[in-house]
Amino acid sequence: MKHVSKLPNVATTIFTTMSNLAKEHNAINLSQGFPNFKSDQKLIDLVVKAMNSGFNQYAPMLGALTLREAISAKFQNLYQTTYNPDNEIVITCGATQAIFTIISTFIHSGDEVILFKPAYDCYEPAITVNGGKPIAIQLNYPNYKVDWKRVESQINQKTKMIIINTPQNPCGTIFSKEDMLELERITKDTNIIVLSDEVYEHMVFDGLTHQSACLFPDLKKRTFITASFGKTFHNTGWKLGYCCGPKELMKEFIKVHQFNVYCVNHPTQIAIAEYMSDPSNYTSLSQLFQQKRDLFLDAIKSSKFKSIPSQATYFQVLDYSEITDENDVEYAKRLTKENGLAAIPLSVFNDNNLDEKVLRFCFAKTDETLLNAAKILNSI
Repeated sequence: MKHVSKLPNVATTIFTTMSNLAKEHNAINLSQGFPNFKSDQKLIDLVVKAMNSGFNQYAPMLGALTLREAISAKFQNLYQTTYNPDNEIVITCGATQAIFTIISTFIHSGDEVILFKPAYDCYEPAITVNGGKPIAIQLNYPNYKVDWKRVESQINQKTKMIIINTPQNPCGTIFSKEDMLELERITKDTNIIVLSDEVYEHMVFDGLTHQSACLFPDLKKRTFITASFGKTFHNTGWKLGYCCGPKELMKEFIKVHQFNVYCVNHPTQIAIAEYMSDPSNYTSLSQLFQQKRDLFLDAIKSSKFKSIPSQATYFQVLDYSEITDENDVEYAKRLTKENGLAAIPLSVFNDNNLDEKVLRFCFAKTDETLLNAAKILNSI
C-alpha cells in the first residue's frame, strides 16, 4: 500500500523517548509531566461511589451537568465572570483533545496560526494535519518575554488563530496583565480566534496572579479556554478536561466534538463535580507545588546548574552551560544513561530546534524523589 503521510516529520515524542530511556536505565524520571504521588483518596472514593450509583453508561455529550455547573461556579469564584453550563462548557478527553478539536473545527487549508515557542508539542501537528500553517514566535531563555510588535507584524488576512499557553509549559512562565491587554488589543475587531491553554492555572507561585483570558471582556468573546483535571488533581491517566468558550464559537466546536469522542468517562465527571464543591481542593495547589519547587531548588543550590525559580506549572528549567557545551538532547540522554536522572531538553519545543543549553525537570514528585534527584545533580 502507498500513502502520503500528513505528518511526515513527526516521530515519537520526546516524552516517550525519555521515559523509555529512564525505564531502561532505572533512572529517576523527572522528564514526563505527571505526579508520582497518589491522588486524594477522597476523590478516588467519590469515583467508586459514582460507579456504584450507576453512572456507568454514556454521559451527556456536553458532559455531566453537575460538572459543567461546578466549572461555571469556579470561574465565578476565581475570576468574577462565568460561562453558561448549557452551551459554553464542554467536558473533554483531556485538554489535548479539546485543543485538537478547536483547531480541527476552525482551521482550513492555508490558514495561519500564530504560536509561541517553546511550545507544548501537540499544537503544531494539529495545525499541520488540518492544512494550516504554524507561524512560530520564538521566546528566549531566561525570561521568555513576548515581543508584541513582532506578533502584530505577523498578523495578516490569513491569520485565523493565536495559541497561548499560560502558565507556560515547558518554561514555567506566565503571561502578565500587560501581555493579555496587548493580545486583546491586537485581536480587537478581527476574526482571529484565541486558544488559551490554561492547564496549569492553579499552580502559580510567589504571589503572582494567573491572568486568565476570561478576565478581559473583548478577549473572552473570541477565546476558547482549555483545562485539565488530570493535571489539577494528580490523575493524568483519567484523561479528563474541559473547554469553555462563547456560545457562537462553541456551537461549531460541538459539531466536531460529537463525532470525535462524543462523550467522556462518566463516573469521574460525577466524582469531580462533587469534589469541586470544596474550592480548597484546587485553590491550595499553588502552595503545595511552590513548596516542592522550593525544596528542589534549595537542594540543588550547590550544584553547577543555574536556575531562575519557575513562576508557575510544576516544571523547573535548569541551565547546564557551565557543565558541558553538548547539545541538550544528547546531554539529556547522557544524564539519563550515566547519572540515572531523566529530564526533557527544551530544544525540541523551540523554533528550528534552538538549543539554549537548558533542561526541564518536573517537580510534581514526592519529596524523597526530589531529594534523590538533587543528590545526582549536586554530584555532577
